[in-house]
Amino acid sequence: MEKCNIRYLKEAKELHCRMKKIYRIFAGMVSALTISALSLSLYAGHSLPDFVYLAQGQEVAELELSPASFSGAAITVGAPVGQTVDAGEDRYSVGLRMFGAISVKDILVQVVPREYVLPGGSPFGIKMFTDGVMVVGMTDVINSGETRNPAKEAGIRLGDVITRINGKRVSTNEEVAALVERSGGSPLSMEVRREGRETFEASLLPVRSDDADVYRAGMWVRDSSAGIGTLTFIDPETSRFAGLGHGVCDIDTGSLMPLSSGEAVDVVITGVTKGMSGSPGELRGTFTEAQPMGVLLRNDSTGIYGQLNPSAIDLGDVSPAPVAMRQEVKAGKASIRTTVDGGEPEEYEIVIEKVNFSEANPTRNMVIRVTDPRLLSKTGGIVQGMSGSPILQNGKLVGAVTHVFVNDPARGYGIFAENMEKCLSELVP
Repeated sequence: MEKCNIRYLKEAKELHCRMKKIYRIFAGMVSALTISALSLSLYAGHSLPDFVYLAQGQEVAELELSPASFSGAAITVGAPVGQTVDAGEDRYSVGLRMFGAISVKDILVQVVPREYVLPGGSPFGIKMFTDGVMVVGMTDVINSGETRNPAKEAGIRLGDVITRINGKRVSTNEEVAALVERSGGSPLSMEVRREGRETFEASLLPVRSDDADVYRAGMWVRDSSAGIGTLTFIDPETSRFAGLGHGVCDIDTGSLMPLSSGEAVDVVITGVTKGMSGSPGELRGTFTEAQPMGVLLRNDSTGIYGQLNPSAIDLGDVSPAPVAMRQEVKAGKASIRTTVDGGEPEEYEIVIEKVNFSEANPTRNMVIRVTDPRLLSKTGGIVQGMSGSPILQNGKLVGAVTHVFVNDPARGYGIFAENMEKCLSELVP
């Protein structure tokens, strides 16, 4: 009897241990699933936009949102969680749920009219002059046998824009050089703008160079830029245009060049340097001597914007296309409209591989891949000068080409057409 009791106690203890082990495993699985669900929810919340536009006539239920690189994630849009945000406007909040249960975030929805534009695809030349002069390089000066750099000593950095010197507005390299030389070594008061926002005063003391016997400021400045891009679309009502899909930046500093004035000019494509892995190709072209196509109004991180002359608008039989909202852009087949051989714009097949709703980088909203054998044969894929080529999908203008992958010229980035259209609409009439 005693042996039976001992055996029974032993078996009970073993069962208890097994149950504890099973419980620990189950609790661990539940914990892991909970952490995974929370992580997915946080990732989805980061990847999804804080607001979306909805075309008039569409219902909230028609919204389709999925985070980037999130295949299979079930993101559902609930009913509005709040009344109209601003009285008299179609703006409200809706809640996003993962798998119908896990709260992801609330986003703002604004109902707007559907915009229609004329898709471009033609190359154009950009001639722009900066608002002030941009500091693009630093150089030391040997003064009385000592190495000096007046610009650095004054707190000036690469990418800074100098707008005034001793109260006088400056806009050319020559004006800056003349004021530095005439200073005679006296301090110069400079008004400097940094990163397009912060403005401050800097006191720069030019020094005489031992080797040239002239006064130097210890910096190189740039007052203009020129290049080739592709026109993305034209507003048929205002004749304003958007192009390039990214800003015109200084080649040395990478900083956005502040626009003072500029022109859009006709370009004749004379050839193509085919892109290869590690070596981006480019469209080669020349500016024509004809009258400018129009004037430039804004150089923004999302593109270059301007006003066309009525006589410059000739897109043949191109019909207006609706501008897609970002949530309407889907991974799958699409096309780009571009010009690579000096003729008229043509459509070429591509695939949108990935759509990214994150607002961290407004010019890299999608990854695209050229699949059309004609374009691959001519250019190897995406080349410099094709930036701004409109991307079309399901009859809508969904975006524009912006960058090429250096190691894979068949692939690159695109920007949402919505981003460019909204920037164009913000221009003062």
